Amino acid sequence: MSRKQKKMLVRILISAVLFAFSFLLPLGGAPRLLYFVVAYAVVGWDVLWRAVRNIAHGQVFDENFLMALATVGAFALGEFPEAVEVMLFYQIGELFQSYAVGRSRQSITALMDIRPDYANIERDGALEQVDPDEVAVGEIIVIKAGEKIPLDGVVIEGSSSLDTAALTGESLPREVSEGDSVISGCINQSGLLRVRVNKEFGESTVSKILDLVENSSSKKARAEHFITKFARYYTPVVVIGAVLLALIPPLLLGDAWSIWIERALIFLVISCPCALVISIPLSFFGGIGGASKAGILVKGSNYLEALSETETVVFDKTGTLTKGVFQVTAVHPDTLPESRLLELAALAESFSDHPISRSLRQAYEKPVDHSRVSDVEEISGHGVRARVDGLQVCAGNGKLMNLAGAQWHDCNLTGTVVHIAVDGSYGGHIVISDTVKPDAAEAIGALKRMGIRQTVMLTGDTQAVAEQIAGELGLDSFHAGLLPADKVERVEELLKQKSAKGKLAFVGDGINDAPVLSRADIGIAMGGLGSDAAIEAADIVLMDDQPSKIATAMQISKKTLRIVKQNIVFSLGVKGLILLLGAAGLASMQAAIFADVGVMVIAVLNASRALKP
Repeated sequence: MSRKQKKMLVRILISAVLFAFSFLLPLGGAPRLLYFVVAYAVVGWDVLWRAVRNIAHGQVFDENFLMALATVGAFALGEFPEAVEVMLFYQIGELFQSYAVGRSRQSITALMDIRPDYANIERDGALEQVDPDEVAVGEIIVIKAGEKIPLDGVVIEGSSSLDTAALTGESLPREVSEGDSVISGCINQSGLLRVRVNKEFGESTVSKILDLVENSSSKKARAEHFITKFARYYTPVVVIGAVLLALIPPLLLGDAWSIWIERALIFLVISCPCALVISIPLSFFGGIGGASKAGILVKGSNYLEALSETETVVFDKTGTLTKGVFQVTAVHPDTLPESRLLELAALAESFSDHPISRSLRQAYEKPVDHSRVSDVEEISGHGVRARVDGLQVCAGNGKLMNLAGAQWHDCNLTGTVVHIAVDGSYGGHIVISDTVKPDAAEAIGALKRMGIRQTVMLTGDTQAVAEQIAGELGLDSFHAGLLPADKVERVEELLKQKSAKGKLAFVGDGINDAPVLSRADIGIAMGGLGSDAAIEAADIVLMDDQPSKIATAMQISKKTLRIVKQNIVFSLGVKGLILLLGAAGLASMQAAIFADVGVMVIAVLNASRALKP
């Protein structure tokens, strides 16, 4: 409990004790008024002050104004205990709400703990602690066991286990050694690491994630916009309604003024829109916080809302449904020997960091001499063209062979086929296979059980590879042999096919899928751990490589929207009923208090359920 909350609790307790003693003390006249004024002032002075201050700034119709008007009016009618009772229970509700909001913020605050306090730099043989902002790219930092990794970089010495739970929500550590990349926000669990920094702090993973989370509340869902507009018009309407309730019956029917003024005050207490104004944003905030606990970063409540309406999920293949870890599984020479075919392919691909290029270099098993390679040209959706030992080597798919004028042929094996042509003559091909992620089939099954109407896979790979993986995972359809631009076109076609209310989500690895992520209704990036493109291009970022987290994100979104709808229906239903009873003189001030504070407490309790993923 915060210091402010503790002070409020003390004020509530003091006022409650004074209120209780009022029934034991034989007070009357001015002493009785003074006694209740003191009890009222102890617990409600801040509400009166905020009401006056807001009126001075032109903000008249808010909950502070309603509470001040109702309670001061009760004093004017001589209903001193009722005035104190209303303010006392209102402040209890406010305290409870503050505590609930604080709890929902804890999950976000816990994520903020990944912010590093310092970085260790070795200078003159001694370690010096400096601000991470002061460390330049290329400098060497030292991370001891138990310390947070302050900046992104590459391990140049040492090995260790990294705790990535704050980023991914997963308890299993990640093993790193010399040559591996590490990112800020993880905790070094065991050995000493020396890391060469490759990004400034402002561009580091932890900085981007913190910026994303801090700004997530600025993008509001439709339900939040509705409640904001609703409160803007609702409060003036109920104040005018209360005034009319106090004036019209006495003037037209000749009834006693005190009866109808009291009903008008009860009407005001009932009508306070606290439950809606507080619980709806709190539900979305809780949903975003619960998602962050599970290693799912949602950039705004509007995306959480849209995710609950998803009916079509489109997947990229490599790095999303498959591991993206390629291995050479076959070499089929044509006019060149097998060793020469591998050598030329590895050299031509030596400047690329694509997983296929890395697998070719691994299969070559010899150091790559870059001086033998020149004029490297990567052709999107085709492959690589380069000059190796003075020869023009093309390494890629059938489309590249056609451009090179080589007489190539298909392979009967399933996998990614890299064809090699030398000076326009076909040399043979190399088969590279990828493996499906362990939980990919489970992820597709979970989405279908949740009511997703269509699951689609898009890939630049061959028809045979795509067909095999689609069948293995149980996907509804697939499209193979696509260039990056083709993927955008396919997504646009699928967007036209979906229903008016349904949404389309695209799931990619965030590295080369930015155009498609941006075009879909909701872009979901897999493996955001260390991927700048993922964090920047997507609306939702899964901080690990588990496709099953997509279903988890959808469960959280649907649960959050369910809670929001429950709170809207419950709050408006109870308030509407008691408003009618209050206007008819059938609801007491105690019923009014329940309609305000009681409904708010129940709605906030319900909203707090969104915190649990």
